[in-house]
Amino acid sequence: MNVLFITISSLPHASEHGISLDLIREFKRQGHNMYILCALEDDKKITSITQEDGCNVLRVKIGKNKKASLIVKGLTTVFLPRNYIAAIKKYFSNIKFDLVLYPTPPITHVNTVRYIKKRDKAKTYLLLKDIFPQNALDIGMMSKSGVKGVLYKYFRSKEKALYTLSDHIGCMSQANVEYVLRHNPEINPSKVEVCPNSVEVVDMRISDEGRGKMRVKYDIPLDKKVFVYGGNLGKPQGISFLIECLKSQIDNNEVFFMIVGDGTEFKKLQDFFNKYKPANMQLMDRLPKDDYDRMIAACDVGMIFLDYRFTIPNFPSRLLSYLQAGLPVLCCTDPNTDIGKVCEEGGFGWWCKSNDIEEFKSKVKITCESNLKYMGDIGFEYFKDNYNVDMAYRTILRRVK
Repeated sequence: MNVLFITISSLPHASEHGISLDLIREFKRQGHNMYILCALEDDKKITSITQEDGCNVLRVKIGKNKKASLIVKGLTTVFLPRNYIAAIKKYFSNIKFDLVLYPTPPITHVNTVRYIKKRDKAKTYLLLKDIFPQNALDIGMMSKSGVKGVLYKYFRSKEKALYTLSDHIGCMSQANVEYVLRHNPEINPSKVEVCPNSVEVVDMRISDEGRGKMRVKYDIPLDKKVFVYGGNLGKPQGISFLIECLKSQIDNNEVFFMIVGDGTEFKKLQDFFNKYKPANMQLMDRLPKDDYDRMIAACDVGMIFLDYRFTIPNFPSRLLSYLQAGLPVLCCTDPNTDIGKVCEEGGFGWWCKSNDIEEFKSKVKITCESNLKYMGDIGFEYFKDNYNVDMAYRTILRRVK
């Protein structure tokens, strides 16, 4: 098959690893012709097509999206289909696509997907990574009235149109499937299924000797239980609650907290560290992926934080990084996501509400008394059985065939 993968992300070279690239690579490994349509935000470069690791990669100049204001991001998202369709007409005019894959965000892929579906009679598969605009509504970035209300109604109409247009919809978890069907009753339930974030299975666990070397490299204590949070530090993560959790552990001599990442709320964490100067904590900017993976594996427990106001069941992809490194996981989230349930029922983690400091303190104590190596090994086996990219490939192919 000729397969077109559409994303707003500025993907690295196609030979590298990640959720999208691993899925693309699996399709290529299975003998399909892969075409990638992705974003280019570098002002010094222009739209161009390249051959990368056997894939045809079309990078389209779209304007600013990352590290831009909400208005600029919104405009970039609105005009994205126009730019993508123009690029398809210029560079892929002689290619007939059999299948179109497209992850959210954004939900404004609808016009681009509709164009390919009509032109080529292609099958379409939506990889639903988040539920927008409800997630923005939940945390106050949008409203149902005023100017923000106009934006909400526009994006909600695009969301519904994308669901209708898609032949199949793959969700991150069962809670996501149930949410989508409950709030969009016009959708045929038979086309919605679980197809979670998945990657190539690579054992990122390290030996005790390797762990010691990594801890020395990053100035991490050798004699403490190390809790690590890695990834985006933005509004969805409920950084204010994370800071309260850190405050509650300043005098805990058994633990050490590593916070690694970047995002719009990073400065809040900087201000906290500058004010309190906690001896048992460290804040770091985002690391290169290889360094990050090794540093994560040198810790004891991975942490996931989500804003308590969410009504949608987010399922953060950083879970995979922790499980791949053999770390059990402490989830501090709203009660609507099922990621905490997955960790607890799988035997490799704990869950607490992301508005309850006392419950967080209790979970930290329980975690420190647990057999973390054993739980981490259980998590790695769960990772192999549930988040292997081969399973995602087979789920999608079973549908389109």
